[in-house]
Amino acid sequence: MNIGGLQKFSLLDYPGQLSAIVFTQGCNFRCPYCHNPELVDPQRYSPLLETEKVLRFLYRRHKKLSAVVVTGGEPTLQEDLIPFLKLIKAMRYKIKLDTNGSRPEVLLEIVNQGLVDYFAMDIKAPLKLYKVITRADLEVGTIEKSMELIRRSGVDYEFRTTYFDLLLSTDDLASMQDLLKPGDKFIIQQCHYGKTLDEIKREDIVTGSFSFNENPACLSLIHWGTEHSIKISLRSL
Repeated sequence: MNIGGLQKFSLLDYPGQLSAIVFTQGCNFRCPYCHNPELVDPQRYSPLLETEKVLRFLYRRHKKLSAVVVTGGEPTLQEDLIPFLKLIKAMRYKIKLDTNGSRPEVLLEIVNQGLVDYFAMDIKAPLKLYKVITRADLEVGTIEKSMELIRRSGVDYEFRTTYFDLLLSTDDLASMQDLLKPGDKFIIQQCHYGKTLDEIKREDIVTGSFSFNENPACLSLIHWGTEHSIKISLRSL
C-alpha cells in the first residue's frame, strides 16, 4: 500500500464512530480544487509511511477506536487495497471507503467479500461536465455503474459533491438530481479553498455572494429530494 498519511483520531469522518484515517497516495483524477494535492501530484508527494507500522498502530488502538476510514488520493488504485482491508477487518474495525467511483471492478470485489461497512463516493459534476472537472479520460458510464454497485452493496453509503463555483453553476447543482435515486443520501459540500491542486488564489474565488442555506437552487433540490425519498443535505465550512 502506498500510504501517504495517517490521522490517528477523528470524530467526523465516519458517522457515529471514533475512527483513524488512512490516506493513500495517488489519484487518476486532477480536480483543480482538490485539497489533498500532496496525495495527487507526484511532485508534491511526501515519503510513504510503512504499511506494517500503520497496521501495528491500528492493532494497538483497536480497543479505543471503532473504525478506519480509507481515503486518498483514490484508494481503489492500490494493488494491495483488498489484502489491506482484510487485515483491518480481522482487527474487527468497521471500514469506510472514500472513492471517486472510477474503478467499479474493484468496488465489486470489495462488495462481494464484505470488506466495507460504509461507502462515500464523490460525484464530481453532472456527467456532461465530468471530464472538464476531473481532467481525466473517463467513460462517464463508469460513474453510474459504481453508484449502482454501492446502492446494491447492502451497507450504508453517501454520495457527495463539492460545489466548485469557478466551474459549476447552481443550475449544474440542480441537474445532479438526474443521478440520484430513492434511498440515496446526497451531500453538497462547500469547496475548501486555500491549499488546492491548482493553487487557486483567493481573488479568483467567487463564493462571496453564495450562501448554501439561502440559495434557491439548493433549497429547490432539497425539496425535490424530500419528495423523492432522497436525503439531501448541505455541508458548509
